Amino acid sequence: MISTQNKIPACTQPRFRTNQMVHFVGGMGKIKNYRPNSATWTYAVEMEMGREPEMGRVGFETTILLDEADIEEVIN
Repeated sequence: MISTQNKIPACTQPRFRTNQMVHFVGGMGKIKNYRPNSATWTYAVEMEMGREPEMGRVGFETTILLDEADIEEVIN
């Protein structure tokens, strides 16, 4: 039987780490977690919050999944 689990990518070390602020097309955000995905790493990135809406906030606005190649740089 063939395993369907994600394999560690050939480049075994992820380029980004949890809680790093990063920039990507469409915005900025913080790495919340990451996991291997085929030949790359996939990152859950919590986008920066905009202005608070009149009705208030329940939680974070958006968390997106990005492949390592979609993240441009680390913000210091």
